This record gives sequence, structure tokens and C-alpha cells, in this order.
Amino acid sequence: MKNSKLIDIFKNGNIVVPLYLLKNYKELNLEINEFIFLMYLYNLGDRFLFDPNKFSTDLGIDITDVMNYIGILTDKGLIKVDVLKNDKNVMEEIVSLDNFYNKVTCFTVGEVTKDKEIDSSIFELIEKEFGRTLNSNEYEIIKAWLDSNYSEELIKEALSESVNNNVSSIRYMDKILYEWGKKGIKNVEDVYMMKNKKKKNDDRDVEIDTEVFDWNWLDEEE
Repeated sequence: MKNSKLIDIFKNGNIVVPLYLLKNYKELNLEINEFIFLMYLYNLGDRFLFDPNKFSTDLGIDITDVMNYIGILTDKGLIKVDVLKNDKNVMEEIVSLDNFYNKVTCFTVGEVTKDKEIDSSIFELIEKEFGRTLNSNEYEIIKAWLDSNYSEELIKEALSESVNNNVSSIRYMDKILYEWGKKGIKNVEDVYMMKNKKKKNDDRDVEIDTEVFDWNWLDEEE
């Protein structure tokens, strides 16, 4: 690949790169040339027509290199190429940077939580358990939990409840945390105490039901 060509374009100021991203691009698990290509796409907008020939001409690199970069960024979950209908009802390929923005949001939240000594890996854990990338709204909900001083352990417990019930939903987790809050539950120990109390009550109800079921109604009539 003509990596030097991309670097020359970057040095000449033809690609605008936010300083924050430049300082943290390694967090995206990208080589510098891959990052520069991503920033070229970033400068084209949130969604745009997939046009490898244009990309090749703009950057002065071979179209095979363009396709290789597209493949790398897609595999790393930073961009998507979707086939959609345009206003004329014609199918066309559109590049979406939604995943990239979600990742950047994660970095931003991570910077905020560092001041509170909270491990931002909670976002990565939820993504792993859900088997998908969180969207920006979901990141904001999680950030709100952290801002509301929910402990990481309690959030993980809500995640466990969600997964055990086969529900991969931040809204579902939010409902769990809300209900726990109403019951005065503030940590994992409180959750375990609540579960043990419920289990004892359920066991007692089963014993009562069994006694009623085993009652000899004929003997009672006699």
C-alpha cells in the first residue's frame, strides 16, 4: 500500500482530524495509515455513497488499497456498507460511520468516568454479553447510571439478570436498576438478601399449598 501517500495528504492538511481523535486513535486499534483513511471518510460525512473510484482519486492510491482499507475498517467494526434505496427507488451502497461514532462516545464516557475512578470496561462487558455494539443512546443511559453512583458491581448484576432472562436490552437493565432502587437496594449484597428472602417465601408458599392439597376432605366430613 502507498502508506506514504496517505501520510503526505494528512501532513498537507487536506484531511481535518479532531485533536482528541489524533491523540487517542490507537484506542481504535488502528495503524496510522488506517486511521488517516478513516478520517478521510469522516470528512465525507455521517453517511455517503460508497464510491471506491472517488476514494482512490481523492487519495491518489490504488483502488485495491481502497478496498483493503474498507475491509479492515469493516472487520474492526468502525464502518458499515449498507445497500439502501435512494429517492429514485434505486438500490445503492451507502457507507455508514455510526459504529465509529459509538466507539468515540465510549472514549468520551471513559474519560468522564476516570475522574470517578470507575472502570469504563463496563461498556465493553455489556457489548460482549449482548453480542453487539451499543448505540449512542445506550451509552448515555449507562453514563447516567454511573453519574447516579450505581456501582459497577450492581450494574454487572443487572446485566446478569438481563442475560439470564434472555433479554439483551439496556432499557431492561434500566428497569431492573430502577426497581432495585425503589426497594432500597444499593449493592450486590442487598440483591442476594432480597433473592434469599423471596426464595424462603416461595418455599413457604409451596409447603402451604402442599398441605392444602394433601388434606383428607372425606375424613373431615366424618
